[in-house]
Amino acid sequence: MNSQASEKQDVNTFRDNVATVDKQGKRVWMFPQKPHGKLYNARTWVSILYLAVFFALPFIKYEGHPLFLLNILERKFILFGQIFWPQDFFIFGLGMIIFIVFVALFTVVFGRIFCGWACPQTIFMEMVFRKVEYLIEGDAAKQKMLKHGPWNTEKVTKKLAKWTAFWLISFIIANTFLAYIIGIDELEKMISEPLGQHLGTFTSLCTFTTVFFFVYSWLREQVCTVICPYGRMQGVLLDRNSIVVAYDYKRGEQRGKFKKNEERTIGDCIDCAQCVKVCPTGIDIRNGTQLECVNCTACIDACDKMMNAVGLPTGLIRYASEENIANNKKMRFTGRMKAYTAVMCVLLGVEVFLLASRTDVGVNILRTPGQLYQEQANNKISNLYSYKLLNKTFKNKELSFKPENFDGTISLVGETRLLVPRDSYTTGTMFIYLDNKFVTKRKTQLKIAVYDGKEKIRTVNTTFLGPFTGN
Repeated sequence: MNSQASEKQDVNTFRDNVATVDKQGKRVWMFPQKPHGKLYNARTWVSILYLAVFFALPFIKYEGHPLFLLNILERKFILFGQIFWPQDFFIFGLGMIIFIVFVALFTVVFGRIFCGWACPQTIFMEMVFRKVEYLIEGDAAKQKMLKHGPWNTEKVTKKLAKWTAFWLISFIIANTFLAYIIGIDELEKMISEPLGQHLGTFTSLCTFTTVFFFVYSWLREQVCTVICPYGRMQGVLLDRNSIVVAYDYKRGEQRGKFKKNEERTIGDCIDCAQCVKVCPTGIDIRNGTQLECVNCTACIDACDKMMNAVGLPTGLIRYASEENIANNKKMRFTGRMKAYTAVMCVLLGVEVFLLASRTDVGVNILRTPGQLYQEQANNKISNLYSYKLLNKTFKNKELSFKPENFDGTISLVGETRLLVPRDSYTTGTMFIYLDNKFVTKRKTQLKIAVYDGKEKIRTVNTTFLGPFTGN
């Protein structure tokens, strides 16, 4: 009777603590069994594609330049062959908003599926480092025995082999991230040159390698259950119609051990606990949706395997919503889902418009601060201006300024041609000359056309300062 009461209390209080931390606040080390099944195989293929793209992308070039570059140091970003500068940062800002809404929308509809199938932390942990660990130390039982066993030759050898492999993989990952920041050509140059010339970068590389090694050798699932806020966001974003990895309690309860040749009169759950043993975060999915669940589907494969073994229908644990299970209803597109979708479509449309209307040349023309007008010969008045031209392409450009709404002259200072190098910018000064008869106001609005060869690419507005006439 006492044991039954204790079991009932444990079931009712499972949300009061994290599965990987005991009552004394100490770490409970996870030894998940290696999953097997259709979903695990599908995740493996998705991960192979994911990792192939991740490691290959820095090597892919378009017209001699990286296809993908996130040069934070120089504030230069290349996405799919298009270069972006700080002036385009508002496009990235909107892109981040779209990504957040996208994550929220997918969480409302599909729960935490991103974590199990596309999150870099999960893919590297479960599909790279965990597989290496299984290869060197064996399955869960052998890993547990090795951890609690004495430091003999076998343990030292296996631990050193695992840690060395983890360190090398972490070093490769750190180098790949560095290639995304500085480019593969610059990385190859740093590798071929003496270490002393790049000591700071090498120190940073070793630091990031150590961080990755620490995350995947010790921190592990704590990133998902303690550090990452996404699990806690589920409480706000999920509703009864959200699709999650769920246990069909209507069919599974009352639980009971399976007996051969019996005519089962209780629920289909045979209480084998295989779903718990394969869980990388140590939860019991039969207790319902929990913040530690990353929707990795390992429990689905484990449960289906056991159902096949005892001749019961599969799908006791599956992708489903609370509404599906409680009322045996199909998924429906709720008003909340429609609202998220509408917002997503609007933001996506704005982002597409901004990308499509983005110009290849950034132009900034400002009247030089602190400078008054200058009276020139032949009844001319001049103003001094500063200009900055940003070439966002990979081709050199020769530009020119022409008056658009005024009859005057534009004269460059110290230059005869406006040459803007590729992937760079040019600054300088220029004078604008007007006949004083056209200057009837303190400030006259001017429009300056910017030409790339014979093609007008921009019109820039500025002001021309003249004598005060009382108007």
